[in-house]
Amino acid sequence: MALTLSTVLGAAPRPALRRALPALADRPSLLAAATVLLVCVPTGEKDVTAAVHITAADLASLALVALTAYNLLRGRLPAVGRTTCAQFAAVVFAAAVATVGSIDPASSVTGFVRLVQVFVLVPAAVLCSLRDRTDQRLVLGSFVAAALVEGAVGANQYLTRTGASYTGQPIRAVGTFGALDIMAMSTVVSYGLLAALALALGERAPGARPRTPARVATPGPGGSVRLRRAMYACAAFLAFPLAVSFSRGSWIAVAVAVTVLLLRTDARLLVRGVVLGAAAAVVLVGGLGLGASGVTERLSSIGSVEAAPDQSVSDRYDLWSTATRIWQDHPVHGAGPKAFQQLRDSHAPLRLSSGSDAADPTIGFQREPLLSPHNMYFLVLSEQGLIGIVAYAALFLGLLLGCLRRTRGPGLAALALLTWVLVDFLYADIGGTTTVLTSVVLGLAARAATPEA
Repeated sequence: MALTLSTVLGAAPRPALRRALPALADRPSLLAAATVLLVCVPTGEKDVTAAVHITAADLASLALVALTAYNLLRGRLPAVGRTTCAQFAAVVFAAAVATVGSIDPASSVTGFVRLVQVFVLVPAAVLCSLRDRTDQRLVLGSFVAAALVEGAVGANQYLTRTGASYTGQPIRAVGTFGALDIMAMSTVVSYGLLAALALALGERAPGARPRTPARVATPGPGGSVRLRRAMYACAAFLAFPLAVSFSRGSWIAVAVAVTVLLLRTDARLLVRGVVLGAAAAVVLVGGLGLGASGVTERLSSIGSVEAAPDQSVSDRYDLWSTATRIWQDHPVHGAGPKAFQQLRDSHAPLRLSSGSDAADPTIGFQREPLLSPHNMYFLVLSEQGLIGIVAYAALFLGLLLGCLRRTRGPGLAALALLTWVLVDFLYADIGGTTTVLTSVVLGLAARAATPEA
């Protein structure tokens, strides 16, 4: 390893690098945590139509994959179940078949590489890097840390009116990602909130005490009171930047994930959580007026998405119908990765908008093209056909059922994060700076779903 680095750098590795390499080999979860934290680094990317976006987080994830391959050669990888391997292999097979049968195989190659990176290579590397409870807590802690950074920036944007435009006012919290990646901050904050809440709940459940039907998780010795209180405080703080992100999709996904998390831990906590959440909303919105008009307006619009949808919701419905029409023309293996944007105009209804509006103090006003159906399941169906949707369904359902069966300690967070992803995929898909976080979540879920070796 030292010889390879010295050849690349033209000099012998520094002493600090010599010490770092064995540390990373022994604790590869450090790279997984770095992948999460590096998502916060601003990219300055303005061309959303570019074929390839490479961020610092992507480079860290690829370094994790390389380190996993290195450990594989050394025979130091933990045991991975055959079922998990088969699920990952099915996704690779579906993407490969779709690429070979694509309407434009050359342009689909980059899509194939991205799909394998997001849904196979990085999750498998994260799975192999989580060797014990400390590794899992390290990665979950990085989710909380990244969320606190982005949440603080987002809250400041709302309070100082320096965020993205919302109803003509620069109040939408977008963190360090900017208006062109409008969902990114709410995604990072959602992950951090769920990780913090799950870690807090995990501290109140003793690992050795068996579960009973009447009481799934009970307080007991062994939990850290300080950690539990700190995580509850982090979750409470993150609720505000999540609210002023004005992301209905993130709100819904967090609500479902928190419900699943509390039901899995102790059903009585769900009742307490609803009461405390309602009380906090009354104090913050009703008493202090924080985000009052925007949040209540946005909440009320959730109930009208079917009867009287706004333009963004109407466009999303049209994109879903467009994806369905594309799939009908290519039912078995789909049109190929990245083919949706090529076939959109020939299959979309005339009322579909050419793009969505984006504006903030940095970029001014721009139109962002609609290049995907904003639904991961419809995207897979249109681009990878029935073969693809079956492969992804097997992966997602396998991970979800595995997490439900073996939820202990940090596994609570894996269940909550995976639930968020699966719900969010109903009205969003991969793309943007935070895509690599989906890979880390899938890796955490795969570790939680894997029986102890």
